[in-house]
Amino acid sequence: MNDISSRASGPARLLLAIGYPLLAHWASHDGGGVPAALALADLVLFVTIDGVLSLRPAPWAATLALFGALAAVTRTPYAQMLLLTPPVLFNGWLAWWFGRSLRAPREALITRIVAALHGCQPRGLAPELYRYTRRLTGLWAAVLIALALINGALATIAVPDGVLFRLGYTPAIAISREQWSWFANIINYGVVGGMFAVEYLVRQHLFKQRPEKNFFDFLRKMAQLGPRFWKELFS
Repeated sequence: MNDISSRASGPARLLLAIGYPLLAHWASHDGGGVPAALALADLVLFVTIDGVLSLRPAPWAATLALFGALAAVTRTPYAQMLLLTPPVLFNGWLAWWFGRSLRAPREALITRIVAALHGCQPRGLAPELYRYTRRLTGLWAAVLIALALINGALATIAVPDGVLFRLGYTPAIAISREQWSWFANIINYGVVGGMFAVEYLVRQHLFKQRPEKNFFDFLRKMAQLGPRFWKELFS
């Protein structure tokens, strides 16, 4: 059962990751509590899917409790307000995750990934590649914290669901719910995806010796690192 759930959790989490921004964007345009709760339920499952598929009692209890809480707020303004928080929290958490890996005795996050692709330990990488991966890890941390701050600012001035408006203040500079959603649920992911693709092209130009043949082979080799590697990386 554990092997089956482990194999199933990856594709399930990928589908949930693809589904969340689409559900969140729909919810923002709809403006209702039900689609907002559905988008947040998708996010809950994204976090708890491993435990749910392996039938562990604690993740099941937590998931059902959170689903119950979301059901309770579907007919209140709080569902749409809660929808403002994931882009801030998720980008902030990722920025912290990248940044903390630069502190000794840890190895930088991207350094560990690239070393795994090369089939060696991080210190076994060529010195110039080792330095590049550490700097790239720092760049990702900076970009992600910038996205978190921008999302936070937009969530503050959005009308009618933004923080200031809900507190009774009309912001001097305001954006609509739909404008917030375009940045948080579409542009935000476009920036991350674009940076990922551009960085690959830069690395392809700077380092001629690579373990992959092309971009699609690079993605395949990343997937082949396996659930255990990614789980240890996230731990």
